[in-house]
Amino acid sequence: MEPDLFTAAAEDRQEKDPASSPLAVRMRPRTLDEVVGQQHLLRPGSPLRRLVGEGGGGPAGPSSVFLWGPPGIGKTTLAYVVSQATQKRFVELSAITAGVKEVRAVIDGARRSSGAYGRDTVLFLDEIHRFSKAQQDSLLPAVENRWVTLIAATTENPYFSVISPLLSRSLLLTLEPLTDDDLRGLLHRALTDERGLGGAVTLPEDAEAHLLRIAGGDARRALTALEAGAGAALDKGEAEVTLTSLEEAVDRAAVKYDRAGDQHYDVASALIKSIRGSDVDAALHYLARMIEAGEDPRFIARRLMISASEDIGLADPTALPTAVAAAQAVALIGFPEAALTLSHATIALALAPKSNAATTAIGAALADVRAGLAGPVPPHLRDGHYQGAKKLGHAQGYLYPHDLPGGIAAQQYAPDKIHGKRYYEPTRYGAEARYADVVERVRARLRGDPPPSADGSAPASS
Repeated sequence: MEPDLFTAAAEDRQEKDPASSPLAVRMRPRTLDEVVGQQHLLRPGSPLRRLVGEGGGGPAGPSSVFLWGPPGIGKTTLAYVVSQATQKRFVELSAITAGVKEVRAVIDGARRSSGAYGRDTVLFLDEIHRFSKAQQDSLLPAVENRWVTLIAATTENPYFSVISPLLSRSLLLTLEPLTDDDLRGLLHRALTDERGLGGAVTLPEDAEAHLLRIAGGDARRALTALEAGAGAALDKGEAEVTLTSLEEAVDRAAVKYDRAGDQHYDVASALIKSIRGSDVDAALHYLARMIEAGEDPRFIARRLMISASEDIGLADPTALPTAVAAAQAVALIGFPEAALTLSHATIALALAPKSNAATTAIGAALADVRAGLAGPVPPHLRDGHYQGAKKLGHAQGYLYPHDLPGGIAAQQYAPDKIHGKRYYEPTRYGAEARYADVVERVRARLRGDPPPSADGSAPASS
């Protein structure tokens, strides 16, 4: 780092009085071996290992890297470890406050340091997605010529937020969300380590479970909540961070929800049944319970996609695209913003007209297939593109619908065993009413029935 006078003074105070720093700062890993999670990025020979000097340099020196992942999973921590472990000159900038002027100053300093002292420079740039295209362009020469080794952190998809030339000159490392086991190990270390709470308090299982829920995979949030709970317990002269003390400290009630037990399935079931019953308020309640419990947003989105087809179908043809778009958005943005997208989709599905016709249709068709009602494909529908197919009678007599008025040919499509079976029985709800009219007309044309008279009545029998 290159701290100014005030930064240096603050760091000196933190060294003399560690307790003045937040617990999350005190518990920052000092080496890559202390990093929680991200083991896929910490194997021998990985770019991060090479950045801290494990593996040398030369013509195969470490590349610039982009660290992409949601908040609180270790992007800044990894940069901090590199700054502590490497013998290189380390400079940190934030895209929130820095601009082209600051970037060029770092690059100029890096070139002077390399030329005069033989010291390479690592530039950590946080929130790079906040840089404009012009600001990102200013980094290109330095990255391309290795005047600096760039470590850039972002919470947004780099393919959308970072210019292609800069991305192509770097390695993109995707950080995975921290698991409950990752966070549990971190909390245990913070409770016992002298840099942390030094065994001053203990954490019972129910309070630990609540901490993991409210953390939502965010290590910084978990440590901040633990510090608040520990402070509340010590103020009351207690040596245990009880669930009550923790709730009071973080002002957030514990949701009685076990993601691996019955509550997981009960609440998910209640969400879907409330959507099916068109009770938008109940649906939002169960959605909120799942969010507060730390449920994986992708699981919720998957349930909504299923509901769109199972309970709405063609009564509202926009329901499934809405649910799919929500799932894609959730995968891109994650919590907490994903809660807005899930709410959007839940409300749309709950208020949509309902039909289970698509569900019952495939169920009936599957039941017949499983019962052996399959039968051979009619000869005129079989593949006729290979040599000898004509001799076998394949594709002979097939009527090409596009050559006929209305685009429908009166011919048999189903095997003999199920010819005439009706699987799809549309409702008259919402947009499916239109499909109900269409399917009846189409089925009549497929049977070869004469068209109705001009006044809509059936033709007279001869």
